[in-house]
Amino acid sequence: MPSYRVSLAVGLLQPGVDPADVLPAAADAARELVTVEAYDVGVVRGRARVTVRFTADDDAAAHRVADAVHDRVDALADTFGGTLTRRWGARWQPA
Repeated sequence: MPSYRVSLAVGLLQPGVDPADVLPAAADAARELVTVEAYDVGVVRGRARVTVRFTADDDAAAHRVADAVHDRVDALADTFGGTLTRRWGARWQPA
């Protein structure tokens, strides 16, 4: 089963949202649809970036998961520049 990852930058949080809730919410959104392999938050170009890695049957299913993650995080904070990639050998390519 192919491995995918969805990444999106996170900006200003909605009022009352605890920053510690954003990453688990992103992972939970994916976990409702597929098996989550890993999830992480990092800083890229000065912006927080949430990444969730998961397995899916195909690109179409992965896009549904990416949309669910984006929708869940977007309800908690401003989001920017979401990407979905698929692992091909040692490389990540756009899905």
